[in-house]
Amino acid sequence: MEILRERGQGALDRKMGIELLEASPQRLVATMPVEGNTQPLGLLHGGANVVLAESLGSIGTQLHAGPDRMIVGVDINATHHNSATTGIVTAVATAVSLGKTMCCYEIVITNEKGDRTCTARITCLILAKRD
Repeated sequence: MEILRERGQGALDRKMGIELLEASPQRLVATMPVEGNTQPLGLLHGGANVVLAESLGSIGTQLHAGPDRMIVGVDINATHHNSATTGIVTAVATAVSLGKTMCCYEIVITNEKGDRTCTARITCLILAKRD
């Protein structure tokens, strides 16, 4: 699917090392390395979790909206439960609501042991078609 290849390979996604493993409007799965995405104390940066969550929510919304619609994130929040210092984290985004103009996803991020490290929620707006 061309829209997925284009959106899944954004500059920030590449810089963060995000690898998309599964994608549909209902469910997305991706991984991201901890290395290169840490804060000064060596822990996975909370902002990296938010980038991962926003990438998945945006991709899912774009898949739902279709290639001729633009989408923008309008709200995101994240709760950090545990730290990750090595390896990769895996994010699973599950659609909460897929509407005509708005989509919402819950994203659960886990470390390699399967411990939940972050829970995020994103709401994206599907913009009206423009001439």
